[in-house]
Amino acid sequence: MSPHDPAHDASHGHAHGHAHGPAHAHAPACCHGGPGAPAAAAPAPAGGLLLRIPAMDCPVEEGQIRRALEGFAGLRRLHFDLPARLLAVDAPPASWDAVTAAIRQLGFQTETLSAPPAAADTARARRAELARLVAALAVAAGAELLHFFAPDGGAWQLAGMALAAAAIALSGLAVFRKGLSSLARGQLNINALMSVAVTGAFAIGQWPEAAMVMALYSLAELIEARAVERARHAIAGLLALSPEQAEVRQPDGGWARMAAKAVAVGATVRVKPGERFALDGSVTAGRGAVDQSPVTGESMPVDKAPGDPVFAGTINQGGALEFEVTRPAGDTVLAGIIHAVEAAQGQRAPTQRFVDRFAAVYTPAVFVLALAVAVGMPLLLGWPWLTGLYKALVLLVIACPCALVISTPVTVVSGLAAAARRGILIKGGTHLENARRLRVLALDKTGTLTEGRPRLVARQVLAGDEAGVLRIARSLAARSDHPVSQAVAAGLDGEPPLPVDDFGAEAGRGVYGRVDGRDAVLGNHRWIHERGQCSPELEALMQQHEAQGRTVSLLADGSRVLALFAVADTTKATSREAVAALKAMGVRPVMLTGDNPSTARAIGDQVGIADVQANLLPQDKQRAIAALAAHGAVGMVGDGVNDSPGLAAAAVGFSMGAAGTDTAKETADVLIMDDDLRKVPETIRLSQRTHAVLWQNIVLALSIKAVFFALAVFGSATMWMAVFADMGASLLVVANGLRLLRGARA
Repeated sequence: MSPHDPAHDASHGHAHGHAHGPAHAHAPACCHGGPGAPAAAAPAPAGGLLLRIPAMDCPVEEGQIRRALEGFAGLRRLHFDLPARLLAVDAPPASWDAVTAAIRQLGFQTETLSAPPAAADTARARRAELARLVAALAVAAGAELLHFFAPDGGAWQLAGMALAAAAIALSGLAVFRKGLSSLARGQLNINALMSVAVTGAFAIGQWPEAAMVMALYSLAELIEARAVERARHAIAGLLALSPEQAEVRQPDGGWARMAAKAVAVGATVRVKPGERFALDGSVTAGRGAVDQSPVTGESMPVDKAPGDPVFAGTINQGGALEFEVTRPAGDTVLAGIIHAVEAAQGQRAPTQRFVDRFAAVYTPAVFVLALAVAVGMPLLLGWPWLTGLYKALVLLVIACPCALVISTPVTVVSGLAAAARRGILIKGGTHLENARRLRVLALDKTGTLTEGRPRLVARQVLAGDEAGVLRIARSLAARSDHPVSQAVAAGLDGEPPLPVDDFGAEAGRGVYGRVDGRDAVLGNHRWIHERGQCSPELEALMQQHEAQGRTVSLLADGSRVLALFAVADTTKATSREAVAALKAMGVRPVMLTGDNPSTARAIGDQVGIADVQANLLPQDKQRAIAALAAHGAVGMVGDGVNDSPGLAAAAVGFSMGAAGTDTAKETADVLIMDDDLRKVPETIRLSQRTHAVLWQNIVLALSIKAVFFALAVFGSATMWMAVFADMGASLLVVANGLRLLRGARA
């Protein structure tokens, strides 16, 4: 598999956990968000910094902090746990003070923790917050009832105002704190807008509406946060697939269950039928089928025998298997997938950067528009001053950019999680968006279009008894370690081998020996020609096979050629279907290979690729991709070290068969965990769907706001309507983004 290429990271914007777009000083921050779906607390990295940030409860506020911290020297990874208000920072201790100071400059108070709070404490705090918001809604409803039904009088009005103030205090103190902090820094974000709108409504006598708006706003944010966390933790839920305990062989030969994280590399673990593997390893005893879909996305179980790899989280569907542990619990392939997706989630996609820039201008612009309505309309159109002020306050509520800003990250994260569940690991939203732009796809031959292993595809006995001749060939081939000879032996495994005397090998030619009293050689075309045993008929027969990209081996005795064996690297069963799917999508497939032209053309004909470039060195592939870029964005699919330059040069690089590799160090932008080439067009289709959903959300959010802008200025929109429109839009775009998770099988 391809090793990590630092140059590729520089050209493609790779960063494992802390690469983001340019910072914006006035990027909007979301308001008070409630607890999300239950999730594990942010783990404190070894030697890292763990902070509790009480006012950080929204994905947009997470984005603010990410942008503030990008570029810090030595920063390796950020892990946010919004429900618990925790941030784990993987960075050198020398930078901790600077990190904390940067967060506090945004108006967030921080507390340094030595360990995450207990899960029970976090759950209790979430329940208390939900109860507080429900109580605030009930108190606000009481204020509304008093306003409508209580008789006019100072005492009743004071009671109603007291209830409204209590509801605002219960639900909105955090909003006011963050809003005042933002205003003090000269930033106009949603907290500032809501603080001004609610205060203004209360001041002009609309105190029941002010209370209900703040309570509904906070409760809707709680619901929104739950939906966002569902996307954020969709892939992390795969960790639950790995059992916490494993059955380990003891020194006395017995078996005992112990914690998976305590099992050492090299230990032998037993997995019974129906159980999940707790660790990665290599089978040492037993045979059976394993469901690998949680890791590779393969739809069919894979047969396992001694020597085959197994992965944590997969399911043993056959007989009992014993395996030797090859990776510790924290370094399994499944854990690597989850960590890579979490790192990808921290990168901002191009559409997300565009939306952030737009929102940074949009919010101040609406604030100015609200001022113009409050002052200009009474002067120009003769509106009552209270009417102008009220309509301006409605505009401030509508100006909330949450629906717009949240729509992009939740959509991208859902797309990344959906891909990971299908065995496609995409290293960031940028690559997820760029895949749809591909117009040319360069494909390596060996291991990508083909199996990467020579197989016996044809045999022909030319003289002598067929069974005896094949037995001699099997006996000689079984003694050789050459891949072609091994392919012949494997293809003739039904023929029992005979003892071989005087066995030897001629470098670059073949092997020889005495079998059943007969001297025989199993060699290539060149050796048989040197022995003077080629005939025009035999030459013509060999040319037929060589024209199809096959390697020919010949069995001969002292006087004649006895049999011909053709070995080839066969195409994968899915290659032709994948190439056809690419063509149907308007993507032009091109084969780039270091193999000879005849073999390359033969494979190209089999899979449906007309454009074949052969005899290429790794640097030649890189130059070929640069030349193909004249026809549009170029992707590259490969599986070997020699493909690394091409993968780095491509707009999107795909690596095949990445399960079991160090995914964080792969050069490619997209890792296909199994060898199914059909997942490349599947990735492009997912990219197209993600792009469509992104723009659906942007258009939906802006359209709803445009309608309510018109209603607020020229109609009869109320603050109630404004808050329902804003939070309704937020929930709609989040739900639309979560649609990408449908059909993604875990």
